[in-house]
Amino acid sequence: MMMLGTVVSTLPASLYMKRVGRRRGFITGASLGGVAGGLLSFGAIALGSFWLFCAGNLLLGLYQGFAMYYRFAAADVASPAFRSRAISFVMAGGVAAAFLGPWNASAATGLIAGVPSGGPYLVIAILALLAIGLLTQLRVPPSGEPQPGATSRPMAEIATLPKFRVAVLAGAVGYAIMILVMTATPLAMRAQGFEMSQVAFIMQWHVLGMFAPSFVTGSLIARFGAQRILLSGATLLIGTVLVANLGTSLAHFWVALVLLGVGWNFLFVGGSAMLSTVHSEAERGKVQGINDLIIFTLVAIGSLMAGQLLHRLGWEALNLAMLPLILLVALATLWFSMKAKSQLASQVSGPPES
Repeated sequence: MMMLGTVVSTLPASLYMKRVGRRRGFITGASLGGVAGGLLSFGAIALGSFWLFCAGNLLLGLYQGFAMYYRFAAADVASPAFRSRAISFVMAGGVAAAFLGPWNASAATGLIAGVPSGGPYLVIAILALLAIGLLTQLRVPPSGEPQPGATSRPMAEIATLPKFRVAVLAGAVGYAIMILVMTATPLAMRAQGFEMSQVAFIMQWHVLGMFAPSFVTGSLIARFGAQRILLSGATLLIGTVLVANLGTSLAHFWVALVLLGVGWNFLFVGGSAMLSTVHSEAERGKVQGINDLIIFTLVAIGSLMAGQLLHRLGWEALNLAMLPLILLVALATLWFSMKAKSQLASQVSGPPES
């Protein structure tokens, strides 16, 4: 239900922020999604209502749907040279989540004695309130907001751009593979006899792998270009597949999941940085919204398929099944790179002399 809330809110959230601005949009998402969702989930546990709990998690998904645009808000106000690093630094906030998430799940479980496991949802509501306090200080200059009457190309025209297609493909496939393998990992580890503490150790390192590289990913994109970072991300995901098929020891799971996290980071941050260069301010609402709608639709499908694929294929074959999608991203990126070099060469050489 949380993932469904994210999927259905991504495009409306982007279009809403195009109309009312980033600050009001983010505050709306944090209020309706984070505060209301956290409190409703807590109340559902207290009342013993499963369906109310589902509704609360749906709202938490809405919160995530809005929050995923923080990375684009940073790009909106950054100079072109700093844009990739701005996105990367926002994503680096996930390092804190790698520690705060497990801590909240364990330390706050008994926060309210009469509502077992309800405490973490109260903490989510409190964190959303803190986010609202920070968001009230958000100042987006006029140059970072769409201007009335600005021209906007049809989405069908933008969708034909090779850069748009590669950016969306990299972000969507990278995220879907990451969530599918990540979701299957605890099940696979438990089937191998590992303890929950060992599963938690692997998942925490995976989340660190997802977000810790963000401190340098933007600088790497600025130095080497988004295409090379996308290719590096695809290579790391191939490494995940290879390591997962070499064995099922704790060390194998650890290396595979760290590679999975770093590979996702390169593909997601690289794709986001590339996408931020294909649209104008007037076009950002629909372009960013369509991008995240595609990404989180595939993410939802991947998370729902993880258990069934693991059951039917097994851990090793499940990872091997990811190879065609990874190779698709790599080939599309290589194609775009060659196409861009060819266009640059023709522009430098100019028209032939008569």
